[in-house]
Amino acid sequence: MQNVMPVYGDCYYVGGNDRRIALFESAYPVPRGVSYNSYLVTDERTVLFDTVDRAVTELFLENVAHVLAGRPLDYLVVHHVEPDHSASFARLVETYPSVTVVTSRKAADMLKNFYGFEGNLLVVKEGDTLSVGKRTLRFLLAPMVHWPEVMFTYIPEDGALFSADAFGTFGALGGSLFADECDFFRDGQDDARRYYCNIVGKYGVQVQNVLKKAAGLDLRFVCPLHGPVWRKDFSRFLALYDAWSAYRPEEERAAVFYASVYGHTQNAAEIAAAELARRGVPVCTYDVAVTHSSELLAEAFRCSHLVFASCTYNNGIFPAMEHLLSELEAHAFRNRKYALIQCGSWAPRAGELMEERLRQMAGMEKVGETVTVLSALTAQTADGVRALADGVADDLLKNQKGRI
Repeated sequence: MQNVMPVYGDCYYVGGNDRRIALFESAYPVPRGVSYNSYLVTDERTVLFDTVDRAVTELFLENVAHVLAGRPLDYLVVHHVEPDHSASFARLVETYPSVTVVTSRKAADMLKNFYGFEGNLLVVKEGDTLSVGKRTLRFLLAPMVHWPEVMFTYIPEDGALFSADAFGTFGALGGSLFADECDFFRDGQDDARRYYCNIVGKYGVQVQNVLKKAAGLDLRFVCPLHGPVWRKDFSRFLALYDAWSAYRPEEERAAVFYASVYGHTQNAAEIAAAELARRGVPVCTYDVAVTHSSELLAEAFRCSHLVFASCTYNNGIFPAMEHLLSELEAHAFRNRKYALIQCGSWAPRAGELMEERLRQMAGMEKVGETVTVLSALTAQTADGVRALADGVADDLLKNQKGRI
């Protein structure tokens, strides 16, 4: 049975939710599921914006047919060809064989590669327009946000931006379509951060370019391909996107990441966290062996100061910590303060290896000297951990005062 939701006027949401999915892109846990968004405008010409993942294909086709109510589908605008948004493409064009597919040149090539599509095609470039009645569609290219073929559509008459994966979030829609109906900044911001940092985070420069384009638009509705639609307070979300894509900390806050086998490195990390908290620093602490790397990456993007504590393992960095550092590198992470704690019984060198990796990231600045724990903490090394935490707290609180 169809489940269509009005967005505004004669624009309708025709997508669906998947709450059975365990891993988005076979990589990222999504305990709250994910939505696959598609929108249909019924002007003098009918326009569908994107298709959906195969998980919700049947509902999607019912929704489209319900809104069309016997009318032909004139245009299908494809903003992004990744299969979570195009797996229903072949079914859609089989159902509506006269539809004209509107997309970028790179996307057209991908549609041929994925689906063998060589049907009715209108290739558009930056700034091209298409009249569909009382509305004009204006196309904006957004390469590498987060695939090279991506584009947006802006409808100036409605102040509506169809933004592909930009401004999307993890999490199925809970019944409400709009961000202001579900208290997004309380309930959805963590999902949005984790989505951005893991899916788009590497492409901050490209996102900054897109934000410059968006800055000149009258935005009354922002319609992403995942998550809620924006009609209020979008400037607040835009500010978060600006910080994330510029690799600026979202908060003056410390994160302590530790890798421990028998508890001694954990002991040092928790003493550091306790000292930071005692000094009034907001702090979060994670065992990297049991927390998914997608959450750790998002917290690193969120926080201004990071403490990495690792035992030495096989003469190297503990594997889970090494994976976290690899994820940071892969997502072009930069511009943070960091401190290091290493532990080992006969040849501790995790600290120097972590520092080597972190120094390769742009704009990273070390606070204090690496603290070395030989086998287990002593009163002297515990004091060294506290002194290191004090140095991090002094730097963070100084920065915090400077921003007030």
